[in-house]
Amino acid sequence: MSPDFNPHDPGAPLDPLPGHSSRGRLERVLRRGEFAVTAELNPPDSANPQDVYERAAIFDGWVDGINAVDASGANCHMSSVGICALLTRMGYAPIMQIACRDKNRIAIQGDVLGASAMGVQNVMCLTGDGVQAGDQPGAKPVFDLDCMSLLETVRIMRDNSKFLSGRKLTTPPQVFLGAAINPFAPPYDFRPYRLAKKIEAGAQFVQSQYCFDVPMFREYMKKVRDLGLHEKCFILVGVGPMASAKTARWIRSNVPGIHIPDSIITRLEGAKDQKKEGKQLCIDIINEVKEIEGISGVHVMAYRQEEYVAEIVHESGVLKGRQPWKHETLPADALVAERLEHIREGKEENQQEMAEAAAHHPH
Repeated sequence: MSPDFNPHDPGAPLDPLPGHSSRGRLERVLRRGEFAVTAELNPPDSANPQDVYERAAIFDGWVDGINAVDASGANCHMSSVGICALLTRMGYAPIMQIACRDKNRIAIQGDVLGASAMGVQNVMCLTGDGVQAGDQPGAKPVFDLDCMSLLETVRIMRDNSKFLSGRKLTTPPQVFLGAAINPFAPPYDFRPYRLAKKIEAGAQFVQSQYCFDVPMFREYMKKVRDLGLHEKCFILVGVGPMASAKTARWIRSNVPGIHIPDSIITRLEGAKDQKKEGKQLCIDIINEVKEIEGISGVHVMAYRQEEYVAEIVHESGVLKGRQPWKHETLPADALVAERLEHIREGKEENQQEMAEAAAHHPH
């Protein structure tokens, strides 16, 4: 069996496997029938790469893929392309989100090629929230494509080696294509058919919006199975810890598309430690949804509670003893860091000597 790591370089792609669209670990885990775990990286408002590495390190050994979000909620942060460049360099498996709100088809196709060249193996296609949802509502929305046409665009690039214009690509992007689903937003009956359209457009895996209503999700999955969609696409359920009943109420009132039943809020309100109960609630939901036929994994969204991801995954037992890829610090890393420190200190000493010399030098 081909290993899920490159022994020569953690940042290099894996050997290609027959029937696989990418050379990434996430697709391998899913196609082997193992229960996959992905998580969301909270993007920094910073140009410091260390901020990204520190946030990614929390997930080490616990997740099969890390979503690099693309200005979610129409709020600006470090770009998903930038985050992916940093993560692939260290060997992490990013899932690059692309929102159609900010870029036209020319920019998007260029980003897909650039990302694939950097080693990004997973691309998630989203329409994106409207600019009015964010903190810069005066921004000009683009929406040249939507999630469906974006999936088709990347699929054509990958499978037909062509741009949308028909111009040939010399090397196509080898990517595993994803999309988002929301079984908890009306019209509920239409949601399974919308998934069918996304699969037809090119979606190979999907991640759902937060699941707080398991009975509602079971009904959705029943229809999905009736349509045979669970055999055409890998479905990952969105889960996450809720910090408090107050937070849950605020999200329910202010964030479109997130459905939180009264029973969840009542459970949180009745807890002595609401944050701890929110974490346990997430574990309980994972344990329920993992038993639903057609579910291939979970997508853990722990906004500002990323430190809980390892505990949630461990206590839910979904990995069944399997350990996803972990970034191992190589001896060379320490040598490079030490050398950089010497250079930095040397520069400071040289600057000090130059300053002293300049002070004694007549102008």
